[in-house]
Amino acid sequence: MFKFWGSQEQQGQPRPQEVTQGPAQSWYPPSVGGSPSSSRPATPTSNISSTSHSFQSPAERPRSPSPAEAAAFITLLKDKSVDELRKLLSDKDAYHQFLLSLDQVKIQNNIRDELRKETLQLARENLEKEPRIMELRNQCRIIRTTELAAAKEKLNELERQKEELLRSCSPASLLQMLQEAMNKTEEESEALHRQFLDKEIDLGSFVQKYKKLRATYHKRALIHLAAKASPTA
Repeated sequence: MFKFWGSQEQQGQPRPQEVTQGPAQSWYPPSVGGSPSSSRPATPTSNISSTSHSFQSPAERPRSPSPAEAAAFITLLKDKSVDELRKLLSDKDAYHQFLLSLDQVKIQNNIRDELRKETLQLARENLEKEPRIMELRNQCRIIRTTELAAAKEKLNELERQKEELLRSCSPASLLQMLQEAMNKTEEESEALHRQFLDKEIDLGSFVQKYKKLRATYHKRALIHLAAKASPTA
């Protein structure tokens, strides 16, 4: 167990500050190793915490250990001799070995190793899939340059036909077509009338054909007139 500095058993021994100022200098920074005016050496737990903070910026500093974690650290350190504690302060390798022996550090190292293995496995799987990915890219390029071009051309043709069909079925187009049909029927009627005057056709045939043409003309004319009067025309 630890004994207070200044007791009769410790008066004949050199102080820790005097020991660390000898050939075996501590690898800790001065703020961790303690100042000559200190009446007792800093405890190993505080030195470990201070060392981790001295190498990290304030934004990267870990949280303070919980009381349970601090008690676990004390349990690990309380049975060590003064020489072993001093070695932890002055020997970086010894401190590193002690740090790796902590359960919390072992757990973190195991998690890190598992994550590293999983990352490497994913990287290998991605590399194995690279030939298949390149093959699919080539297929997409072929489709884009050949089949897609033909399909796009066919689509444009269908779009053009649709536009023409819509234009032909518009109210204005239908009225125009009806007007052209009326004009054609009128011309046929006039031509038949000239044939009758020139005696190129007999009276019976003339009456029958002329009556049919005029009926068709007037029917179309009525439809044309109704369409023009409609609000949707």
